Amino acid sequence: MQPLRLRFLHDTGPHELTLDVGMHHVGPAGGGLGVVEEGPGALACFCVDRRGVWLTVGSGARGVHVNGREVRRLAMLRVGDSVYLDGHEVRLVGGEARVPPAAGPDAAGDGAADPRVVLRGLGGRHHGRSFTLEMPRLVGRAASADIRIDNPAFADRHARLELVSGEVWLRDLGSDEGSVVNGERVRDAILQPGDQVVFDANDRFVVEAPMREAAQDPLPIGIVDDAGRASGAAGRASGSRWRLPLVLLAAVLIAMLLGLLLLYGAG
Repeated sequence: MQPLRLRFLHDTGPHELTLDVGMHHVGPAGGGLGVVEEGPGALACFCVDRRGVWLTVGSGARGVHVNGREVRRLAMLRVGDSVYLDGHEVRLVGGEARVPPAAGPDAAGDGAADPRVVLRGLGGRHHGRSFTLEMPRLVGRAASADIRIDNPAFADRHARLELVSGEVWLRDLGSDEGSVVNGERVRDAILQPGDQVVFDANDRFVVEAPMREAAQDPLPIGIVDDAGRASGAAGRASGSRWRLPLVLLAAVLIAMLLGLLLLYGAG
């Protein structure tokens, strides 16, 4: 899986920064934004660790927003988030989304129903609402759309979301601009739990679903840390080997102390 990247969207053209584990300070640079040294010139710091990506607002910085909401001190980011610093947009993007097999624009899914798989609104007109995917959902401006985007410039039939063999498929229905998945503009995509999809620039949703039984310790999407995962597993195994002997030793010591108390206490 490809690592996470910060995409700086400037008038002079976008450029990207690969987010390795560590601290990445961002501030004014070259007429826009870029990586700067830690200090007063840094508007924000993007900290990457095994838990994910954290945004820390720089001292004295104002007007920092994540997906249109102001952040004063700290925020945890997910792939697809848009961060606005000093009037410039920085987007957290991941690898390319998988594409479902080619099919006709009106091809239906396999009818698999799971009401636990939902599309939850994070911003825009449907903020706070959840749409189950136990049935295909039409996204568009038409009155019959399940997820209606009431914008004259938006297509009547923009896209369809459906559950196919346990996967969420997004299929474009001939829109002009497509959709944005985890910060990347796409037509069709297979969505995973935690993925963000944006329609019409402001209508933002996240895919939520039960964790798979085979899931390991959660790692942020796009950050590969096999060594950390292996060392963590080794540490847990080592701890398990030592835990039982220590418990037995403690029990023996307690029994000896009780025996001494009974023996000398009685005398």
